Amino acid sequence: MKKISLGIIGVNGRGRLWRFWHKPENGVVVAGGADISMDNLQKFKERCNPEAFITTDYRELVERDDLDAIVVATPDRFHAEQVIVALEAGKHVYCEKPLATSIEDCDRILSCAETSKGKLMVGFNMRYMPFVRKMKEIVDSGRIGQIKAVWVRHFVGMGSIYYFHGWHGKRENAASLLLQKGSHDIDAVHYITGQYSVKAAAFGGRDFFGGNKANDLECAVCEQRDSCTDSIVDHLDLDRKPERKYCAFRQEIDMPDNYICMFELGNGIKFSYNECHFTPDYHRNYTFIGTKGRLENSEIDNTIRIWDRKIGRNDQPDEIIDMKQNISPEELELGHGGADPLICDDFIKMIRENSEPPVPALAGRMAVAAGLCAQHSLDNGSIPVELPPGNRIICDSMIF
Repeated sequence: MKKISLGIIGVNGRGRLWRFWHKPENGVVVAGGADISMDNLQKFKERCNPEAFITTDYRELVERDDLDAIVVATPDRFHAEQVIVALEAGKHVYCEKPLATSIEDCDRILSCAETSKGKLMVGFNMRYMPFVRKMKEIVDSGRIGQIKAVWVRHFVGMGSIYYFHGWHGKRENAASLLLQKGSHDIDAVHYITGQYSVKAAAFGGRDFFGGNKANDLECAVCEQRDSCTDSIVDHLDLDRKPERKYCAFRQEIDMPDNYICMFELGNGIKFSYNECHFTPDYHRNYTFIGTKGRLENSEIDNTIRIWDRKIGRNDQPDEIIDMKQNISPEELELGHGGADPLICDDFIKMIRENSEPPVPALAGRMAVAAGLCAQHSLDNGSIPVELPPGNRIICDSMIF
């Protein structure tokens, strides 16, 4: 069995996926890491591989001849540069979503991937979540007929802790939460329906977070930390996410915190997407409506319900699928409902078998394009915006 060596750019946060890759007994070694923080690198070396090469210059990592693949797990705005450098070096690349923060950068990546000796895979781990795979299986079976409408509601409980206490709250860092957060759902709908978005329109805004607090105000020293609904004091993890310590109501916050979007997919499918970051609860609710029935999930009770279209009113589901029977409690603890180890395994399988990426670069590009076109619509009076087709650089007159 051929030994595979990986290097990780950005060893903290999502870079901790190394725990699913570093398996010397299976011929896979995480042999290097790059990060701007030497503290992060030292902890990575201690926890992952004491013999790993570490550097604060990611190019030094990419240039190493003993590495077969590179994992890009840095903040979003750095993805394009680092992915392209790795592909140009002939490495296989796993890039955390979003693929980039502009459509132009996505197209640059796709062009580079076409000529690289390495393969590019995008980290859309929701494709590996049990409820997503089951819903795709049902749709593909034809049970609910031809899909005509899709509704997705994403209640982002603790949204401030995940996004507005840190760097995601500034648009210059992440462009839109329709990329950082929404691209998961957008891609899942693209995946289940087999159709990409072709048009977008959106409403939304910054209606809760941001405000007049000082940009350097930290939750831990704030006088209102014990009464604030969005205090991070009890959830602060300076080891894993040291940047998540600032007030979510600080002046520099300029990222929308809720979105109401409408997309048109290929085949005329209408897809509504709602995302809110100040809800008290956290779950995703997906509904697919076809010519023969309706399909809906509930993350709260971990079920999928199916209504068959028939003569007369049909209020009760014809079938309820208990998803708790499809995954063990141990697997649920492995990250994103057991999806993280599965997508990591598939990346290694792709390299070993020299197969096509199970999550292609085009999927990453189209999710970014959908999110950015919706954001552009929101910023410009909610006008409908047509997505530029894949591999076409967007015109300079559209600021994405």
